[in-house]
Amino acid sequence: MEPGLYLSYSSAFLIGLLGSTHCLGMCGGISASLSMSLPVGPGFRLRQAVMLLAFNSGRIGSYVLIATLIAVISTQAASEWAQLGPILRTVAGMLIIVMGLSMGQWWQGIRYIERLGAPVWARLSPLTQHLLPVNNTRQALVLGALWGWLPCGLVYSTLGWAALQPTIGSAAATMLCFGLGTLPSMLATGFAATWISRLKRHCHFRQVAGFLLILFGLWTLPLTAILS
Repeated sequence: MEPGLYLSYSSAFLIGLLGSTHCLGMCGGISASLSMSLPVGPGFRLRQAVMLLAFNSGRIGSYVLIATLIAVISTQAASEWAQLGPILRTVAGMLIIVMGLSMGQWWQGIRYIERLGAPVWARLSPLTQHLLPVNNTRQALVLGALWGWLPCGLVYSTLGWAALQPTIGSAAATMLCFGLGTLPSMLATGFAATWISRLKRHCHFRQVAGFLLILFGLWTLPLTAILS
C-alpha cells in the first residue's frame, strides 16, 4: 500500500472521530430509539449492543456504497482529464473547510450543501417509517443502510476526499475508515454517552475539532498548483 493511502485512511478516521458530534446530532436520536425499543431484562445490554452494531454496520455500508459509486465516475474522469485532479482536490478541501467552520460554530454554510441530498432522502425517508419500531437485527441493519443516505455535510466532505483516491477500492476503504471513526460516539452508552455528549457540546472542544478539520482541508488543497 502506498504511504499516501495510509495517511488518507488515518485522516478519514480522524475526520469521523472529530466530526462525530455532528453524527450525534443527526443519527444519535435514532440510535437512542433503538435502545429504548428493547425490553429491559436479562441480556438487555447484549441485545442493545447487537442492535446498535447492526444499525451502524448498515449505515457505514451505505457510506462505502456511495463512495464506490462516486469513485467509478471520478477515477474514470480523472484518467481521461488529468486537469480534473486539482479540481477534485480543491472541492474536497473546501468541503472539509466548510465542515470545520460549521463544527466550530463559526459559519453554518454546510447546511446549503446538505440540501443537495434532499431529493434522494425524500424518496428514502418514507421507507424508514416501515421499519419502526425496530424489533430485530435485520430491521436495524436495513434501517442503518437507509439512514446512511441522510443528507450530511460531514459525509459529503469525506466523500469529496474519497473521490481523490486512485482506485475504487481505496475510495471505499476511505469511507470505511471514516465510518469507523464515528463509531465510538455512536456506540457509547450509559455514563460514557453522557460524558461524550457533554464534551462534544462544549464550545472549546467544538472549536478545536473545527480548527483541526480546517487544517485537514487546507492540507488537501492543491496549494502548489494554486500558487503557481
